[in-house]
Amino acid sequence: MLPDKIHFSKLNSAGNDFICLDNTTGRFARLFEDSRATSVFARFLCRRGLAVGADGLIVANQVDDGNSATIVARFLEPDGSEARLCGNGAACFAYWSISEGLVPGPEVTMITRAGTAQGRLIAENSPTETRVCIPKPTNIEPDIRLETEGRTWILTKVDIGVPHAIAYVEDLENMEVNHWGALIRHHPRFQPHGINANFVQLGEPGKLAIRTFEFGVEDETLACGTGSAAAAIVSCLQKRWGELYHDCEKAVEVLTRGGDRLKIWFTVENQREVDNVCMESHVRPVYQATLRPEFHRELEDRLAARE
Repeated sequence: MLPDKIHFSKLNSAGNDFICLDNTTGRFARLFEDSRATSVFARFLCRRGLAVGADGLIVANQVDDGNSATIVARFLEPDGSEARLCGNGAACFAYWSISEGLVPGPEVTMITRAGTAQGRLIAENSPTETRVCIPKPTNIEPDIRLETEGRTWILTKVDIGVPHAIAYVEDLENMEVNHWGALIRHHPRFQPHGINANFVQLGEPGKLAIRTFEFGVEDETLACGTGSAAAAIVSCLQKRWGELYHDCEKAVEVLTRGGDRLKIWFTVENQREVDNVCMESHVRPVYQATLRPEFHRELEDRLAARE
């Protein structure tokens, strides 16, 4: 089911780290045709402390449409499930697919389960700066009242490729993100699929800080690209930050838990119709590697047992 050797790259964006794997030649075709095996493979590789460790595995597949700049991106979560989209993952994937020559660059069109995303390397003097434009948000639901362990949350739900709940807090630093995030993520209101829980502290207009509990990872992560975009959009609309942020003239700056600042651009029509959502981040290529034979054999055994 597996090729003799498994080569991969490790990259991160704003603290989100990902394993990127090239399946454009079909080397892993048998593996990724079996959903159970795919789940086992992703869970096994993403384990921190026991394997490569990552916030997700991203697999590149070829598109047979004659467009050399188009590629399929599959986003697999550490729990083995498949995500529709990942913002920082898309940034890493865009940089990686261009730098590895899977697409000619400097632009790439990524086909995801959430729709088409566009990636671009944006600066010659800083070649890892990457801009990703993602599908526009849908189903924005403000003023959702949620009770968890005696605490009342007023949330805004927004789907921006994946579903997010936005909650505003006064003391983000001391927020128990894993505790409250898990309760919101698993709340019956958002089942059966669950939701990412984002806790946001506002600064001056156009600036905010965020911490996110991500489903699939089932933990707080150092950043979340789609969560940052969702929080930027919701904050701009609800706090009425002004026209500069409505026409891509000025970016909303989002401070992540990892310390990086993501820049989010979008357009707004009629005070509520949001489109042209793009995020800019710094991608850090970390290393390229090949799985050791001993680990490869252990992985084969796990796949055979489907556990």
